[in-house]
Amino acid sequence: MIDGQNISNQRTSLLQKNILASFMIKGWSALIVLMMVPVTLNCLGEYNNGVWLTISSVLLWIDNFDIGLGNGMRNKLAAYLAHGDEKRARSLISSTFAMLTYIIIPVMVVLLVLVTSLDNYQLLNIEPSKTSNLNHVLAASIILVCTTFIFKLIGNFYMGLQMPAISNLLIVLGQTLAFIGTYILYKSGSHSLLLVAVINTSSPLFVYLLAFPYTFWFKYPHLHPSFSLINLKEAREVVGMGLQFFIMQISSVILFMTSNILISKLFTPSYVTPYQITYRYFSILLVIFTVVCMPFWNATTDAYERGDIQWIQNATRKLRLMTIGIILCLVVMVIISPWVYSIWIGDIDIDFQMSIVMSIYIFILIYSMRYSYFINGIGKLRLQLLFTSTAAILFIPLAYLVVRWTDSIICFMIVMCLVNIPGLIVNRIQFGKLIKGQAKGIWIA
Repeated sequence: MIDGQNISNQRTSLLQKNILASFMIKGWSALIVLMMVPVTLNCLGEYNNGVWLTISSVLLWIDNFDIGLGNGMRNKLAAYLAHGDEKRARSLISSTFAMLTYIIIPVMVVLLVLVTSLDNYQLLNIEPSKTSNLNHVLAASIILVCTTFIFKLIGNFYMGLQMPAISNLLIVLGQTLAFIGTYILYKSGSHSLLLVAVINTSSPLFVYLLAFPYTFWFKYPHLHPSFSLINLKEAREVVGMGLQFFIMQISSVILFMTSNILISKLFTPSYVTPYQITYRYFSILLVIFTVVCMPFWNATTDAYERGDIQWIQNATRKLRLMTIGIILCLVVMVIISPWVYSIWIGDIDIDFQMSIVMSIYIFILIYSMRYSYFINGIGKLRLQLLFTSTAAILFIPLAYLVVRWTDSIICFMIVMCLVNIPGLIVNRIQFGKLIKGQAKGIWIA
């Protein structure tokens, strides 16, 4: 009992340290993201800035094409280490790196072939007279993002160790390098979309390439990957869990990130800019809540593997109070949004209704996340998979029909809110049943 209490206290202490460190790191990240908006906008102009935001959304698909291996690995790594099985943990890391490499090479080749053979201007509704070298921009971005795809597993490795603050640090270092590079580009008077794309996609790769030898040769040499430890059976087990995460990731991309592409296609690329400005403004709270929730994921895995349900119950009570604070903050942010926009980005006209709907959308995501991170840590993913994929399937045709009927970006955003509500309700019900030991059938799958 004493050992169990010590482990629980150690888990809580590690959680608190990672939340505190992540707050500082994410504060830095939020500042960089906010400063990047006017710098990129002034560097590229409103139209090409919208083009870059649209391309970034396309690149996000590549980033999520790991068939959930990263999240599958972090869950299994946390479970193996909870039971002291370092040998299987090292085999797991080796096998996951190998699988990611096998996946991304053919994906990169196919994407490069498509980029060179398709009319990308027509596909993305971009005017050639306003944007030059689009194919070169896409090809360079694909190569760099695909290479980053393999090495970003280092972030999942740290999350499996219940150290998401380190993963966040690697991300913000990449963002900082990208901001410095873009700022230098802006001050030099260059307005090259190609250079902006290369700077933004190569910066995170550079950070991960430096982090790899430090992590596995210096900090955790007993867990470093090795060709001799690649195990197809281990990889298949990760794929089994990872596929569920993958489908949810792809569904999330459709729900959250294809909005830029749809807005560009259904309206015009210039509409992407005000939409993204409101999203980035209100998503500050999403980032803050993610900072708090992220450490709970693998801490929950550790607690669940050890049968410490009381710890999970205590943890979720604390998030309930934070959710109330989030609501109050969103109301204040909506009220002061016109003043904030005028100081932040100047004369870009943003509809006040867009701010209201975006705040509702962000709250829906936050409230659902409050439960989904715990459920992810426990590994009961079937219901999330069902409702997230259903919402993703419905989103594009519903958005298309609503825009055809109303020609309103506000109505488009309302559709984004509506398709996410059923999943929120189910997450809350499932979490309650799991914690109370009442989950049966589909609720425990």
